Amino acid sequence: MKTKDKFPSLMTIAPTPVQFLESIKNDFGYNVFCKRDDLTGFAFGGNKTRKLDYLIYDAIEKGSDTLIGVGAVQSNFCRLTAAMGRKAGLNVELVLGGKKPEKPSANYLLDILFGANLNFVESEDWNKWEVKAKQLETELRKKGKRPYFMPIGGSSPVGALGYVEAFYEIYDDQKYLDVEFNVIIHATASAGTQAGLIVGAAVKGWTGKIIGIGVAKSSKQISGEVYELANKTAEPMKIKIEKKKIIVTNDYMGKGYADLTKDCVKAVEYFARNEGIMLDYVYSGKAAAGLLDMLKNKRFRKNINILFIHTGGNVGLFR
Repeated sequence: MKTKDKFPSLMTIAPTPVQFLESIKNDFGYNVFCKRDDLTGFAFGGNKTRKLDYLIYDAIEKGSDTLIGVGAVQSNFCRLTAAMGRKAGLNVELVLGGKKPEKPSANYLLDILFGANLNFVESEDWNKWEVKAKQLETELRKKGKRPYFMPIGGSSPVGALGYVEAFYEIYDDQKYLDVEFNVIIHATASAGTQAGLIVGAAVKGWTGKIIGIGVAKSSKQISGEVYELANKTAEPMKIKIEKKKIIVTNDYMGKGYADLTKDCVKAVEYFARNEGIMLDYVYSGKAAAGLLDMLKNKRFRKNINILFIHTGGNVGLFR
């Protein structure tokens, strides 16, 4: 499935740049590179554009006229669903979990600007959000609409293909930079990014570690979801993903999703002041907190190359 062949205006601006983090080398002694998927180019960017390239293509191929996106009130996925869906000429229905803010800001403000229809569920339970979205799908079909439902984060076998392709890009980045990455670190929550990377690595025969820094749920739950989604995504490729390939830690999550931790705040400040890279407090900041802690505690050999994937979310700084 090649989105760029049919909808070039929707395609993620890729390859995204990779930059060497000199301050981290100076402060910790490790070679760390940052894959700037915050710069995917569409509507403030982020990792979800890669998933939506495939999801929107699939929706149009199936004759859908409406996208249904699900996420928290400040969801990056919902913001990009609104922008990319409207660009593709589709109606967009968003189911947003949590209390409706009194004043629009950040992603919520952009959802309104992009013209999405907003449906609120005053709950922090992700399952309740998806139940509401499924109810909405049924209602729209009764009205003669042709909705295309997407799970939280766009994490379906179709959406995960975006990060299978992203891994191919990372594989090529190695050749361009003349380095071999040994470890990849990124934020993980709805499983799609990590599942896609793991499948891409399996296709290419890459033997390094992919470490997901959990920012929601328990590490056991995310690991199970990544394993299941990775195998569903890999099935058409006749590949079986081994459980040992799934590495997830939620040691840096705090009390739960979107909980502001001291280490996250420090990591956001460190990247801003030392690398000029902006992170967010929900996803990339916590992943960076995990990265910095692992470096500080010498969890890796000194001669390896580490790739940190910046998955975006910077809009959240303006809440």
